[in-house]
Amino acid sequence: MTPPRPRLVRSESLHQQVARNIRNDIEAGVLRDGDTLPSTRDLAEQWGVSVFTISEAMKVLAEEGLVVSKSRSKRIVNAPKQTASRKVRLEKPHVLLIGGYAGSGKTELGRILARETGWPMLDKDTLTRPVVEAALEMLGQSPHDRESETYVNHIRPREYEALIAAASENVECGNSAIVTAPFIREFNNEAWIKRTQAYFTSINAIVTVIWVYCDADTMHTYVRHRGAARDAVKLADWGAYMDTVDIDFRPPAPYILVDNCASSSPLQGQAKELLQKVLSGVAAS
Repeated sequence: MTPPRPRLVRSESLHQQVARNIRNDIEAGVLRDGDTLPSTRDLAEQWGVSVFTISEAMKVLAEEGLVVSKSRSKRIVNAPKQTASRKVRLEKPHVLLIGGYAGSGKTELGRILARETGWPMLDKDTLTRPVVEAALEMLGQSPHDRESETYVNHIRPREYEALIAAASENVECGNSAIVTAPFIREFNNEAWIKRTQAYFTSINAIVTVIWVYCDADTMHTYVRHRGAARDAVKLADWGAYMDTVDIDFRPPAPYILVDNCASSSPLQGQAKELLQKVLSGVAAS
């Protein structure tokens, strides 16, 4: 049974919020071309909204061509371009470092960019989580611990070393790479950013720093929706967690900002604009 979705915030109309979340899932490949969506009643229950709200959201997605109604009770995802092969090969490989707080949408952005370019996506949790969980258990910690001194001082630095090493190996093979991780400490450290850029420059690659901004309510929606065990501490006392978050943080070095709030423009469009800037050599601000 699908778990109930988090109740939506009213920063924009509810049907637009539902449409945006489903659109993001389609653009990121979570929902695939040809998939059948749950019924209107099931979607209403999942999102905690009325059947009317879901119907209005479906109208928005149908107008965009992302959903096709096969009957009154059956709607199909229409995204044939998902399977199109796109390979962007550059003389100088690019490394896109995408950071943001938990639930900001950085992984979704990374997936969209990977689909647009054919570049490998290197996500910290995907690459390191099984090893991290095993290491934490061996050290007597919960495998879902992401808060303790043991994790922060002994495990976390090795995760980022592995991530940068994976990006480096791709670059040395002539491939660009999309790297997604919180990067909170790293992007707070201008010296780290400069060292990382200098290193990749030395192996003939270009680094672009990308920060994904998201407001607290929308982050809460995303974090609850993904239901990851590592988020349990955050969700147990969201207010206390948000006290540790600087919502207005921006990296101290040139970067590109992506706004993934519920009321912002679609992530797919922002991803294409970002990619155009990267490929045209437009400097980050």
